Amino acid sequence: MTENAQSAAPKILILGTLSGGYRGADATGQSHQEYPPNTYILPVRTAAIFPPSFYMNAFQRGIDGIIVMYSGTDSSFKGDSERTGAMINATYALMKARGIDTRRLRLVAICTVCVRPFLSEIREMNALLDEIGPVDRTQSAAQVVLAVGA
Repeated sequence: MTENAQSAAPKILILGTLSGGYRGADATGQSHQEYPPNTYILPVRTAAIFPPSFYMNAFQRGIDGIIVMYSGTDSSFKGDSERTGAMINATYALMKARGIDTRRLRLVAICTVCVRPFLSEIREMNALLDEIGPVDRTQSAAQVVLAVGA
């Protein structure tokens, strides 16, 4: 893919927990499977630490889709899945208020060896972004900060 084509592609951020999504990404790489270069994986201990403002700022700054890949109820952190779910739900409300399609943010449970589901989630997000296009970033950064209450 050329640099121009790659920069025009919608950007997908994956927050992959070390006990779930990130290990799924590692298993994908070890099995010599490929996923698109517009996918950026950030390894995290838990996605529960990211407030709704993180997601809103990511959308404003160039990310078009976010997939939170976590280990679900298998997390080693007490209450992790509940707190992560609450953060995502709060973000959905902000996205609706800002006019951002909530399908751009997905919370999925990915196991440590889930190669097919890992690749499937990326394909589905890319297909969605091809359909709905990039995030409308015409709103100023100051308006976004006011909208998310940061």
